[in-house]
Amino acid sequence: MFPFFRRAVAFFVLTGVSVSSWAGEIRLNDWAFNVDGSVYDFFAGDPMPGSGSFDNLTGLGTLEFQFSSPGTHSLIAFFNHEFAAGHNTFFNEYGEAQGTPGNGQSWQIDEPGLVFGTIYDNMLAGELANTNYIPESSPEDVSLAMGWDFELQAGEEALLSLVIGEQEPDADFYLSHSDPEMGPGFDEQASLYFWGDLTITGGSVPVSGPTSLSILSLGLLALVWRRRASMPGAARC
Repeated sequence: MFPFFRRAVAFFVLTGVSVSSWAGEIRLNDWAFNVDGSVYDFFAGDPMPGSGSFDNLTGLGTLEFQFSSPGTHSLIAFFNHEFAAGHNTFFNEYGEAQGTPGNGQSWQIDEPGLVFGTIYDNMLAGELANTNYIPESSPEDVSLAMGWDFELQAGEEALLSLVIGEQEPDADFYLSHSDPEMGPGFDEQASLYFWGDLTITGGSVPVSGPTSLSILSLGLLALVWRRRASMPGAARC
């Protein structure tokens, strides 16, 4: 029942915006996260998880998530931005995926699930489709989602940084969301880019005791002493 309510409210918000409030601007209309199975949703009144310099109004900036407990972890971030929707509607946009996803990385470009699209439901289920359903040849309402699955060993920590910006990144993999009909003459293009970086540091907790090199050195000394003691005429104490 809740996903339907979320979609109904979002559709009302989109169709009810005035031209003056949207013209020439990027706005974040909806967002949701699935972090280790816990869902955080804008339309549920949840605070946005993570930390960093993220602007909740425009949906631009950086969000950081930290993980430290051993075991498997997952995060999926879903964003639904709009480009001056009251000026030129939101059905004329398209998305692109550039590069190659890393190990354990997933993604989807799709309608936001207000009426059509599986991206929101897939976020809830923790499984994205790795598909662009809205290429430039088939413009529609666009939303983006990206996910990571990874495992931490004892003593390891992970920092996952999510970035959404207006400048095309120098990243191995990223998603873009574009509106080709911006400006007074509807002949300018505006784009935003979504990418992330997962960094795992640390390692197994060290065990106290002699190091392997110390043990090897003691073994070699014992071997030399035994060989010398067994030689004819060797001095005995």
